[in-house]
Amino acid sequence: MGFLINNKIYNSRLIIGSGKYKDFKQTKEALKASDAEMITVAIKRTNIGQNINQKNLLDYINPNNYKILPNTAGCFSAEDAVRVSMLARELLNDNLIKLEVLADKNTLLPNEKETLIAAKELVGLGFSVMVYTTDNVLLANELETIGCAAIMPLASPIGTGQGIINKANIKKIIKNAKIPIIIDAGIGTASDATIAMEMGCDAVLLNSAIAMSKNPILMAKAMKHAVIAGRNAYEAKRMKLSSIAIPSSNKKNALS
Repeated sequence: MGFLINNKIYNSRLIIGSGKYKDFKQTKEALKASDAEMITVAIKRTNIGQNINQKNLLDYINPNNYKILPNTAGCFSAEDAVRVSMLARELLNDNLIKLEVLADKNTLLPNEKETLIAAKELVGLGFSVMVYTTDNVLLANELETIGCAAIMPLASPIGTGQGIINKANIKKIIKNAKIPIIIDAGIGTASDATIAMEMGCDAVLLNSAIAMSKNPILMAKAMKHAVIAGRNAYEAKRMKLSSIAIPSSNKKNALS
């Protein structure tokens, strides 16, 4: 079974971004190869109808077949993020939004204060908010309390490909949450996605790991299988660790 967001179940636990591909055709091919059902789009950077003089991503990716998740990437204040969210809702006639409020252009880390302000306002305006945040456990708790639909802590800074740096905090966020936890940012390769899923994350969102690889289509396929493998391993529950070697055969079955 998949994960639930905004009263809809998504069977694929992989969400991919639409940026950094060489063109919309490659974006479409990667999306198909990934088997993802949801693709996120930066409203400030990608045309989905707001500019009639530019190529429209929706001419390549059918919104009837995929969930288009608008995001507020490029916003550095709560006010700007709310404005972009309102535009996204007007364009797509949907209240689902991925909230991003960045602290600065160098680190691209979330601005915790502005993120919280924007999240409160958007929830009050009827949005279903999937919120990009730090691995701050207390902030994650507060964002859930105010009514966010999903918490999306970073694995590591956007575009770095470093994987999950602070596993302890991510585990705490997962343990405390009653809403989906989706790792967002910092995934670099398939093993990173598998680790996130093995830890108990509900889904993984990634972009650069696919788009910036040497073979985006093949990497999209790898990510598909990585997420499935990680989730299966999580549900199967790994063997207990041991400090000593244990024979693989039972003593009672051993030859005398």
